[in-house]
Amino acid sequence: MSDQEVDPATATFLSYRNLLFTVAYEMLGSAADAEDVLQETWLRWVGVDLSQVRDQRAYLVRITTRQALNRMRAMKRRREAYVGPWLPEPLLTAADVAEDVELAESMSTALMLVLETLSPIERAVFVLREAFAVSYDDIAASVGRTPAAVRQIAHRARRHVDARRPRNPVPASQARAVLQSLRHAIESGDPQSLLDVLAPGVVLVGDGGGVRHATLRPVVGSDKVARMFLGGLSKVSGTVTVHPTVVNGNPALLVRLNAEFDGVLTIRIDDALVSGLYYVRNPHKLTRLHTETPLTLGR
Repeated sequence: MSDQEVDPATATFLSYRNLLFTVAYEMLGSAADAEDVLQETWLRWVGVDLSQVRDQRAYLVRITTRQALNRMRAMKRRREAYVGPWLPEPLLTAADVAEDVELAESMSTALMLVLETLSPIERAVFVLREAFAVSYDDIAASVGRTPAAVRQIAHRARRHVDARRPRNPVPASQARAVLQSLRHAIESGDPQSLLDVLAPGVVLVGDGGGVRHATLRPVVGSDKVARMFLGGLSKVSGTVTVHPTVVNGNPALLVRLNAEFDGVLTIRIDDALVSGLYYVRNPHKLTRLHTETPLTLGR
């Protein structure tokens, strides 16, 4: 179909598609579910009388938010049956996304895990206000609350997140340097090199989803994490290689075993040390690491 044949509704939806995907993904932490939300949004959007829509971006974000909220309630049951810790689905992103500090922080594994501790309404309000700068009036229309109630929810959610998010987001250059030290420690298998880059209270979270082996509970403490991590690699029969990449707008490591893709490792950094290690091995969550996913805050 040529550009001249694209109808106005389709053209508008496509122009905001990356924004809508980013909204849905930040609310859900799952690319597959975000894609389903976009399909549902599209089906509703094509039935709208565009002449009655004052702000098409706001209207599309509103539909997406409502569909994502519906999806979050259904996902809750799946999470309860999930084997072991649940981590967000990692997305391969362009290197320049890491230079957008706001986008990179909002998409980081560390922050998205904090968002998991919010209620669905709190998460929707926080994401729309903090990441996408949506007005309180438009958020209220999206979540079915009054603007005054939305302001209170936003304040409560912000306080909750601020108490748990990384204290000082680090520049991409510093994150890459820390990750390079971590890579060296993993490839060398040297416990002291690994301990040198880990914070004393570091937490290791593995996500195998019951399909691949991973820790069923978070491992806390640098000594335990180092033993668990290097001990696990030492038991592997074959060659382990680690490659730098950009996942969710943040520096990350792709791990291969005998040239076969094994998983992706993302980190949280506090005071120039790794305070969180997040290793996704569930193959169902590793399908978006071969092609870059375009993300945007759309401001």
